[in-house]
Amino acid sequence: MGLYEIYYLISTIFMVYQFMIIGYILMSWIPSLQESSIGRILGKLVEPYLGIFRKFIPPIGMIDFSPIIALLLLGFIRQGVLIVVQNIYTTFF
Repeated sequence: MGLYEIYYLISTIFMVYQFMIIGYILMSWIPSLQESSIGRILGKLVEPYLGIFRKFIPPIGMIDFSPIIALLLLGFIRQGVLIVVQNIYTTFF
């Protein structure tokens, strides 16, 4: 497996998780969707990550900004992981 394939796999995993977060956020606008089976599955996968940010970033009025910060940080984490993978790959291969 080459570096490009590893990059693509990692990027795809992060992108899918970002879409899951966005979908979960959109589902929060309609509470009955979060109670569906898909909503419960997304909640189990996304809520542990979002919960970290909700502890430190309180909602302002009725708007919760923690998912925005969580998505931004996830993008930075993705870039960091890709840099580490590139360094490991170039060192050993």
